[in-house]
Amino acid sequence: MTIKQLPGAPEGRPCAGVSSHILPRAFDRWNASVQAAAAEDDADRAISIYDVIGTDYWTGDGVTAKRVAGALRAMGKGPVTVNINSPGGDVFEGLAIYNLLREHSGEVTVKVLGLAASAASIIAMAGDTVQIARAGFLMIHNCWVMAVGNRNDLADVADQLEPIDLAMAGIYAAHTGEDIKAMGKLMDAETWIGGQAAVDGGFADDFLPSDQVKKGEGKKNASAARRMEAQLRASGMPKSDAMRLMSEFKSGTGDPSGSGEGDPTERGIPAVFSADLSALRDFSLSA
Repeated sequence: MTIKQLPGAPEGRPCAGVSSHILPRAFDRWNASVQAAAAEDDADRAISIYDVIGTDYWTGDGVTAKRVAGALRAMGKGPVTVNINSPGGDVFEGLAIYNLLREHSGEVTVKVLGLAASAASIIAMAGDTVQIARAGFLMIHNCWVMAVGNRNDLADVADQLEPIDLAMAGIYAAHTGEDIKAMGKLMDAETWIGGQAAVDGGFADDFLPSDQVKKGEGKKNASAARRMEAQLRASGMPKSDAMRLMSEFKSGTGDPSGSGEGDPTERGIPAVFSADLSALRDFSLSA
């Protein structure tokens, strides 16, 4: 970061006992196949964020602060390009990546190729220059977590999340030049910002040339499994149960035909998933 003076983000994980996850709606709108069209002459100074933010249970991939820090160390001082197409993920990991880019000794150019949602939108704000595809989107919202506990525990979690939301609103405000309260209202409403609106609102500086974006193969099967896990978690199923159930799908043991053959993300899941969703109707919080 050499041009814009942006505020630092909170460090660490202030909320013990909670986990930050992707909003299911972000998964639904994410096209994982969108990526940079071709390697540039300075490709060795580019960081690609084409995955969830944080470690992805299903693939072992994901974009982490550790990975970004390693890439920046290898590059050393100088300009860096960050290509983004991500549905978001772990907000605390996203804030850590934002800080790394903000503190980098060199100009940071961010290119939003498809979607920069949630935690990925925070990362995008670390750019000295931000370009977005005309058909691209940013999505900003309040910190979204899963937590378990009684009313006192949950009230405490809400209190701990408030300064995180305020810090994110401050980052958006500093980048756009808008009022922090206005940013807070956009976050409260979970706002999807298209390419034109992003440029008009100061979230992006210019449009990305269309010839810099292409459609790759993506990870369709992993994406389907992630969406299903996100829906299970959103319905209230504990993380351990959701991961166990999806592991059965992944291994093929959930195939309703009993054959255990084929890719569990393409066959076998719909019927079993439907049955488990029916069971969730009886799910309730423990007293």
